[in-house]
Amino acid sequence: MIYLDNAATSLIKPKEVAEGIMNALNSLGNAGRGNSSTAMDAARTIYDCREKLASLFNAEDVSRIVFTSNSTEALNIGIQCGLSSGDKVLTSVLEHNSIIRPLHYMEEKGVNVTYVGADKLGNINYDELFSLVDKDTKMVILTHASNLTGNLVDIANVGNIIKDINPNVLFLVDASQTAGVYEIDVQKCKIDILCFTGHKGLLGPQGTGGMYVRTGVKLRPFKLGGTGVETYNPNMPEVYPTHLEAGTLNGHGIAGLLGALNYLEKTGIENIREKELEYMWQFYNGIKDTKNITIYGDFNVGERAPVVTFNIGNYDSAEVADTLLNDYNIICRAGGHCAPKMHESLGNKDQGAVRFSFSHNNTKEEIETAIKAVNELAKL
Repeated sequence: MIYLDNAATSLIKPKEVAEGIMNALNSLGNAGRGNSSTAMDAARTIYDCREKLASLFNAEDVSRIVFTSNSTEALNIGIQCGLSSGDKVLTSVLEHNSIIRPLHYMEEKGVNVTYVGADKLGNINYDELFSLVDKDTKMVILTHASNLTGNLVDIANVGNIIKDINPNVLFLVDASQTAGVYEIDVQKCKIDILCFTGHKGLLGPQGTGGMYVRTGVKLRPFKLGGTGVETYNPNMPEVYPTHLEAGTLNGHGIAGLLGALNYLEKTGIENIREKELEYMWQFYNGIKDTKNITIYGDFNVGERAPVVTFNIGNYDSAEVADTLLNDYNIICRAGGHCAPKMHESLGNKDQGAVRFSFSHNNTKEEIETAIKAVNELAKL
């Protein structure tokens, strides 16, 4: 089996992930619910993971890291709990449905949403974005990298320019495809809310993720319930991260995520990124000149997410993926990629697209096999 669907979820986890989960299963109690050694061990594990994430993103305070079940939940919190009727929001056609659908829901509640367009390679139109930011803009919401094309958004440049235009605008970034792959400095990029998942570039378990919320940013609680503190307060505590963490956290998953973060720290995300991009370029260069293949995204730049998305002639992308799986034992992603506006912009709404996404755990031999397979299908 050749696994090339890492943008959906990383498959091969570091051994530290399994070790963390297995140790936690039989030793961790419920953090914040008592003073037993098991509860304290759970609290320490969760805090250690929170601290690692705060360091990874250069958060100003470890308490501003909030755990969620994935980036979708984090994005829903940032969008639904940070916006109100009458607010003006800017986003782009690059976005995933985890942004588009919550925004559509908020539009029905009176939020004004504008989608910034993209060029023919799928790059966001920065001039259009900056021209639309004004004193009334409440929030700018952008992905760091398109899950369909792999194109990066220059979040540092965006964050600084929009804050110059309107110091009060909130900048929310979806780092689902880049956390653990690219360095993200929330202070340098002037990010107010950063949403991330644990099971992709961070190499952790599914069901883990979270968000960074800058000090001073006001978000309504998304869930209400027990926190282990302020029992007699009928409202959620105002202190972070408790304000947004009702209920028992996924301590076992967080222990696994902590193991993944230890692995990333030891290995170096720059080393992981270099290997993933090496495989991406190997594959891209192996198919880019083949007739009947259309590749999407901007490959004129060196920095991008390790993704190559393509179509073969007029073949339905799902048919291509099925053939790759059944005849070549290659796992990839096809069809729509939860990015409807990007598909429309690229002109492949009906056909969908085949996406290969790479891991540092792949090998050169696997990539050569994938190149041969795609080129053979293109000649049929």
